[in-house]
Amino acid sequence: MPTERTSAGDPARTLRLLWRAADEAAEGTVARRGPRRALSVDAVVTAAVAVADAEGLEAVTMRRIAQELGVVTMSIYTYVPGKAELLDVMVDTAYSAMERAGTAGRPWRERVTAVAAENRALYEQHPWVAEVSTARPPLGPGLMAKYEHELSAFDGLGLGDVEMDDCLTHLLGFVQGWARGTADIRAARAEGALTDEQWWQANAPLLEKVFDAEKYPTAVRVGAAAGEAHSAAYDPDHAYEFGLSRILDSFEILIAGHDGN
Repeated sequence: MPTERTSAGDPARTLRLLWRAADEAAEGTVARRGPRRALSVDAVVTAAVAVADAEGLEAVTMRRIAQELGVVTMSIYTYVPGKAELLDVMVDTAYSAMERAGTAGRPWRERVTAVAAENRALYEQHPWVAEVSTARPPLGPGLMAKYEHELSAFDGLGLGDVEMDDCLTHLLGFVQGWARGTADIRAARAEGALTDEQWWQANAPLLEKVFDAEKYPTAVRVGAAAGEAHSAAYDPDHAYEFGLSRILDSFEILIAGHDGN
């Protein structure tokens, strides 16, 4: 389960930060009270994203960001009121920086596949983003541009507005779930001294002593076939391609239903 979620901070402050209205207002306040500020919201967010990319979201604290920027911790609060608001801007900044393919005029399956690939690339570049719940999304310019672009993949197919949103939500949920699972697998492999194949070889003799193959014949047959095909219990690339193909097939049925009306 995600340990962090967007839109957990003060809504008014968050929106001002996302659209940078707060930065301009704060500049005027600081000009009246003391020296001009040496940093900016963008500098704070850039430092926070770099820490999250390198060490995970749990490493992002106001103190750590201050250390990265060479300032005292309290000065960070001049730019961002707290970690909840900072997280929203971090996620929205990652959205803004996504590369988006120009797919206008291409078949819809290619357009949807490109959207999935763009989000896969996002999670591979910023693994921590996959761990953040966006059930209440950060309503910033990055999200808005992302949503507009991704909806275009489903536009003109005869789907209703709610169906377009449903399809996009389903697709993005699949990619995010895949990214989380893949991150877990990669972490386990990085921490372990054995490869997946070596792990199975080491455990097979022990499993044979307690496992009744006659009681679970289907599991034995299918598990052996899958293990041989992937050289592991789970192949991230295969899981992604298989899952995306099934999603595209289901969308095709939905779209074809509208064509028949």
